[in-house]
Amino acid sequence: MGDLETVLEERREELLRRWSEALHRSLPRAAPGEPPSPSELFELLHGLTRALGEHPASAGPPTASPWLSRGDPLPLALAVYESLGEAVTDLLQEEGGVLSPGEARVLTRFITSGLAAAGAPRESSRVTEGRLRPEALTPFDAHIEREWQRLLASEKAARQEAEEANRLKDEFLATVSHELRTPLTAMLGWVQVLRNGNLPPEKRERALETVERNARAQGQLIEDLLDVSRIMSGKLKLDVGPVEMGHVVEQALESVRPAADAKGLRLQTALDSTGHVMGDARRLQQVVWNLLSNAVKFTPKGGRVQVFVERRDSAVEITVADTGPGIAPEFLPHVFERFRRAEGALTRRAGGLGLGLSIVKQLVEMHGGTVAAFSEGVDQGATFTVRLPLSVAMRREATLPPSLRRAHPGIPCPPELTGLRVLVVDDEHDTRELLRTLLEECHAQVSTAASVAEGLERLKEELPDVLVSDIGMPGEDGFTLISRVRALPPKDGGRTPAVALTAYARVEDRTRVLLAGFHSHVPKPVEPVELLVVLASLSGRFGAVRG
Repeated sequence: MGDLETVLEERREELLRRWSEALHRSLPRAAPGEPPSPSELFELLHGLTRALGEHPASAGPPTASPWLSRGDPLPLALAVYESLGEAVTDLLQEEGGVLSPGEARVLTRFITSGLAAAGAPRESSRVTEGRLRPEALTPFDAHIEREWQRLLASEKAARQEAEEANRLKDEFLATVSHELRTPLTAMLGWVQVLRNGNLPPEKRERALETVERNARAQGQLIEDLLDVSRIMSGKLKLDVGPVEMGHVVEQALESVRPAADAKGLRLQTALDSTGHVMGDARRLQQVVWNLLSNAVKFTPKGGRVQVFVERRDSAVEITVADTGPGIAPEFLPHVFERFRRAEGALTRRAGGLGLGLSIVKQLVEMHGGTVAAFSEGVDQGATFTVRLPLSVAMRREATLPPSLRRAHPGIPCPPELTGLRVLVVDDEHDTRELLRTLLEECHAQVSTAASVAEGLERLKEELPDVLVSDIGMPGEDGFTLISRVRALPPKDGGRTPAVALTAYARVEDRTRVLLAGFHSHVPKPVEPVELLVVLASLSGRFGAVRG
């Protein structure tokens, strides 16, 4: 279903009803006159159906149109044909169809011939090949001529768009064939070699690795095709739940790290662990993996890939930037379009179907977010930014046992804080006591230190689960503390999750804190709920911090 002639045949009654309604909506703008009756509309529609089944030259409406002789014919004809185009377009879109160039040509001639019949006397001397002669143009005729030119331009644009879509689909099918056959060639070739039984053990292992790698690559291609099919048919479903985006990005990073190491790429990360969203963790990891794998694939050896996760306003922002070949300005607006590739099917340097970014855009939008691409041009690298709405609700609040709730209503204690060992380092006595009271009321075990030296000593002795440190301290600041902590071996607390407290809350301050080695950033004045949620998200997330 989807071609115009089929739609006209099978949904004629529905089309007539919609046409009549659209016509009556437009009649107040037309000159007084009696509109066509239902039977006259039916006859006109029958003429269009007949024209579609014949040669385009026979696309004119019935010559005898009684309604043209009632009232002012041209405004009435404009209302009739305009409402016809509206009804046909809406119904065709509902059926999942698009006007083919031939159908557009027939419909254009059908409408313009009807308008010519309404605006011109019936002398053959004024008409040549279905068009009015220039010397015989009246004001009504000039309006018809403009409408004719507009419809012709529209039909030409539609034809060009259809031809471009066909070209892209042909190129895409050629790419699919190439990408599916390439791993098959390697797999079949190595299987035949293995069957001979003459390979030494080391080459046999290499052959098996090659077969497995190509099988996984082919499996990924098939998954991409299936995802596109599910998205286009509206059958892709999300398993929605609370998701911590820093953790999602860490998992995606681990999967691309071997490829990055093999190319000698520098992976620079700054991940804020307080960015929670409501979404499908598996699909969000797919989004990040697609962006990261593209960055690793296209960045030349010795290049750099940067990944940032930060909260900005009411959103979580994930940024992936690389020093790769960049994106040409003319291709940048099309980078997320399906079937589009910056390189031709035969001259491209990287494999894949080119569907990854299209899938990324669809998945991000299904989560209520946006994705954007930026590049200063060829050989200038590329930056992709995903923004997802922040989820501040904790689903477990409603099920907390009464023994874990604080005395103050509205500030619930996450169960992860019970028994959590927290070291607080701050030179301000009042701040240390405030944080101690807040955390102990949530059943955490708290120790405090007033300086970097004291904090390091307590960390080595007590091996806390989480470190909370002020940044601005006299003498040695929080950056010095975290650098000395990260220099320690894991058994001495070198991997302890750390939260930075600072009155500096600009984006660049947050980025500097994360790059220094802290896992999260909480601005001063401290909001109790925010600090409790951050500590709960870090508790136990990094495994055994002492071994």
